[in-house]
Amino acid sequence: MSTVIGQILELARWAPSGDNTQVWRFEILGPLALAVHCHDTRADTVYDLDGHPSQISWGALFETMAIAATGHQLRTEISRRPGDTHHTVFDVRFVADPAVTASPLIAAITRRSVQRRPMKTRPLDTADKAALEACVGADFSIQWIEGARDKLKTAKLMYDNAKLRLSMPEAYEVHKRIIHWGVRHSPDRVPDQALGVDAMTLKLMKWAMHSWGRLSTMNKVMGTWAPRLQMDLLPGMACAAHFVIKARRAPDGIDDWVTVGRAVQRFWLTLTVRGLHMQPEMTPLIFSRYVRQQRQFTQTVALHGFADDLRQRTAALIGTDGVYMGRLGFGPAPTARSERLTVEQLMHR
Repeated sequence: MSTVIGQILELARWAPSGDNTQVWRFEILGPLALAVHCHDTRADTVYDLDGHPSQISWGALFETMAIAATGHQLRTEISRRPGDTHHTVFDVRFVADPAVTASPLIAAITRRSVQRRPMKTRPLDTADKAALEACVGADFSIQWIEGARDKLKTAKLMYDNAKLRLSMPEAYEVHKRIIHWGVRHSPDRVPDQALGVDAMTLKLMKWAMHSWGRLSTMNKVMGTWAPRLQMDLLPGMACAAHFVIKARRAPDGIDDWVTVGRAVQRFWLTLTVRGLHMQPEMTPLIFSRYVRQQRQFTQTVALHGFADDLRQRTAALIGTDGVYMGRLGFGPAPTARSERLTVEQLMHR
């Protein structure tokens, strides 16, 4: 699309979303106005607790949109229409403003991606930390988890959370739906080549994920240690640091979670500009909240006690005020990644 709004959307579509679900559709209302039809995936995705992870993605979209608009000397005004919280419509207007200058983060929008493979262990320097702490804004703070001992503790936590998710039929249904097998790039899913495991493990995973019965049998015979070792434990050590974005006030409602998403995207784009890569690590936060709220997340009753132990370990490590978590580090960019649907495919029908 050659229009200004088309050029903004061409960049905005690269915003991150859980499992590359792209939980939005665009409706152009005028030369500088559009409606964004957002939905969440809580109905069929165990990781989308109360739709909050999807709402974080909405915020990332709006922040990307606003950053892209600065390249046209436009500021962005966003308002949410009242209505269904599962399907929410936002009105977006772009307003000419001579005081607006192009954001240095624009160049990172299409380069930002998830790096699931090991990264360099070179520590962050003071300037890196200062830039990342400043970019999230006054409503948020950053907890850094650094040093071999604390990184190992976090890596073990992720390794054990992976056992939880790989042992649940509810998570299996999500993984089966979102993995795009045999590709390096996918427009609407996660390519298997981006998962961070070796060829033999990938072949076993594909065979086992044919059905839950087959996967659960393989888990009993072989365990889940191989994918967890490669996707969680080793990468958890091979990074500069883990981080937790913390809200100074607990989010309360859609608008607050959208604000979280905007801060997350500024953080992600800022680290990209600084030559870093990132991988989200959200399962400790999500499953801890299930347990704290005494809400059932799986029909596998035997996992409930294990989940409570993970909740206690998570609270001891990072507290209970985290809204986003991940690991980051230097190193080569990923060679496989999720791409996006075209702007035309993302139009509201």
